[in-house]
Amino acid sequence: MAATSASAFSIGSTISHGSKASPLSQSKTCGMNISFNSQNNIKSFTGLKSSFLAKESTAALRYSFSQKSQNNPRTSSSALQIMASFKVAILGAAGGIGQPLALLVKMSPLVSDLHLYDIANVKGVAADLSHCNTPSKVRDFTGSDELASCLKDVDVVVIPAGVPRKPGMTRDDLFNINAGIVRTLIEAVADNCPDAFIHIISNPVNSTVPIAAEVLKQKGVYNPKKLFGVTTLDVVRANTFVAEKKNLKLIDVDVPVVGGHAGITILPLLSKTKPSVTFSDQEVNDLTARIQNGGTEVVEAKAGAGSATLSMAYAAARFLESSLRALDGDSDVYECSFVQSEVTELPFFASRVKLGKQGVEAIISSDLEGLTEFEVKGLEALKVELKGSIEKGVAFAQKEKVTA
Repeated sequence: MAATSASAFSIGSTISHGSKASPLSQSKTCGMNISFNSQNNIKSFTGLKSSFLAKESTAALRYSFSQKSQNNPRTSSSALQIMASFKVAILGAAGGIGQPLALLVKMSPLVSDLHLYDIANVKGVAADLSHCNTPSKVRDFTGSDELASCLKDVDVVVIPAGVPRKPGMTRDDLFNINAGIVRTLIEAVADNCPDAFIHIISNPVNSTVPIAAEVLKQKGVYNPKKLFGVTTLDVVRANTFVAEKKNLKLIDVDVPVVGGHAGITILPLLSKTKPSVTFSDQEVNDLTARIQNGGTEVVEAKAGAGSATLSMAYAAARFLESSLRALDGDSDVYECSFVQSEVTELPFFASRVKLGKQGVEAIISSDLEGLTEFEVKGLEALKVELKGSIEKGVAFAQKEKVTA
């Protein structure tokens, strides 16, 4: 469940015994096989001598492997095999989010090929990462002429491209620049890898996801189950801040965050926190405000030198790893994401979703039941702003279609 996925990377990948590949591994033949003769090797698989995975994370991985072993009589815990078989493209890989994200993705044992794209300076990033002793092969692609090659046969496309926020800027201030960037990139995705999972990070997500949806519709390849607005950072912040406030073990904390990905559209459902915990009215107000303004907190702390790039890269890597686990056949993957939804009257909404091989398998609407009075008021307030942001994105995409 979410507590497991919150713990750094969870490997949860294809398992086979001896020379007999499982049905899952047979579906991907271009992958790289890495064998574990002992579960003690899980911690050091990433190629780092120091532990990349926390003690709790390693325990979660072992549990994941043991569960798969029990479900497959041909598999034993003494012979675990990972199939690094997925191709991932990062569009905007030379930027403040793209670079740390690329490093984290390079460390994933599920990735066989990592394609890095940007309009400039990406060759150095790729060369740097290629020296890391992890299995995935890194390739660089520069400029629009190489974008199609970057996207060919890709399983997941992650888009952090765009300009970052600066002090005094809101996410909406970024719209005019980033909207055009997202539109252009999604057109290329539609033409070259229409079946890929698409992860939108470029802000304002509340508008860029609807833009992406409209472009995909115009291209005749829209699959709402495979288009995601990455709101994982809101969940990461909520879990961290709640754990700090209530002195909880972080790996155990899971706070669903619904709505959108900007200001008051970010609504942490503190009443749904796991493990169950009691908050005073003041704590609810303070925590909600801090989670909603977490990005501004970082922008101001960096004093004009950047935005929330490192935490966003971590959150994006977590969501990507969850997507890869789902693609690989893990049947217990849940994350919050901004997707096409019917849980409210709005066409897009962030809430917990169950991920599977085909994308969104289910939207967990029960999280919106039994809310507190504070949360009900917050939900109604966010709908007004979120509706406007969605409509702004749709209007932009439709206008660009008319004038193109």
